[in-house]
Amino acid sequence: MFDTSDRPIVLVWEVTRACDLACDHCRAEATPQRHPDELTTAEGKRLLDAAREFGEGQVVVLSGGDPLVRDDLAELVAYGDDIGLRMALTPSGTASLTRERIERLADAGLRRVALSIDAGDSTVHDGYRGEAGVFEETLRAARTIREAGIGLQVNTTVCERTVDELPAVRDLVRDLDAVRWSVFFLVPVGRGATLEPVSPARADSVMDWLHSVDEEAEFAVKTTEAPQFRRIGLEREGVAPEDVDPTRGPPATRPSARAGDGFAFVNHVGDVTPSGFLPEPAGNVREDDLVDVYRSADLFEQLRDRDALRGKCGACEFRDVCGGSRSRAYAATGDPLATDPLCPYVPDGYEAASGSP
Repeated sequence: MFDTSDRPIVLVWEVTRACDLACDHCRAEATPQRHPDELTTAEGKRLLDAAREFGEGQVVVLSGGDPLVRDDLAELVAYGDDIGLRMALTPSGTASLTRERIERLADAGLRRVALSIDAGDSTVHDGYRGEAGVFEETLRAARTIREAGIGLQVNTTVCERTVDELPAVRDLVRDLDAVRWSVFFLVPVGRGATLEPVSPARADSVMDWLHSVDEEAEFAVKTTEAPQFRRIGLEREGVAPEDVDPTRGPPATRPSARAGDGFAFVNHVGDVTPSGFLPEPAGNVREDDLVDVYRSADLFEQLRDRDALRGKCGACEFRDVCGGSRSRAYAATGDPLATDPLCPYVPDGYEAASGSP
């Protein structure tokens, strides 16, 4: 069984915050200019060396902003691949993602690319991204990625503005021959703080529908910042939380990446945080050992301790398989251990005991 107290399932390095787009949901509030204190190529290679200490096959995602603004991107991918890391990328879907660059990244050893598609056509998607033509550029890039033999993942943000687009996006994910659809439920940080999230009841309904998609589709479905997806999966399977076997049970019970617990984030200037959506530094790779920060920093240890959760999440019988979005709790209250406001579930006896929902 994967031990998320020992190593993350996914390590994300935000190689830059620069990006030519100004997406409405951008947690990084990206701007066209690069930060002068970004990790250098040499520092980036030292970071990749540190990631290798978690163990062979560690997944490292190069994120942004738009990583393509860095001219050393293929060099970093090749270095990571050479030392045994599984390298992935989340670029912006712009004209900069050319066939030449995609093929160069494929030759460097890139394993997967995640592209964001938030609607079934250009009207909503381009409006959300703040620039005309981005939808078609993204589809073009997606097809080129598959032709280059790189695994394609589609990321979709769910909020009131995009939720009705999900069936159309599902069809695109299928038509593009993607290997995974990652459905991200809005955390109101950065520019995303101005967007309206779906209601808790709607979120549960959407996640139930996503389980149906997962059962029928040839691609995998996962949620991001929505661990209640696993609670809903158990309910659909008729499995009580006390009967969960994480090594043998349904997919809803198996380990997955959550902020600080299976997931770690290094920002453009080297700060180590539990997630890009929970930007509380626990160290900096320029001064601290990445592995030690992940395994031993107080914040990371608290986020892995389900008994430390407060409010409804702390009382919930599903906390060991769900635990709520710690990023959303932090965004809503400033406390990463508080109740996740997106979840409508009321634990047995909680309302009577606490007098609050």
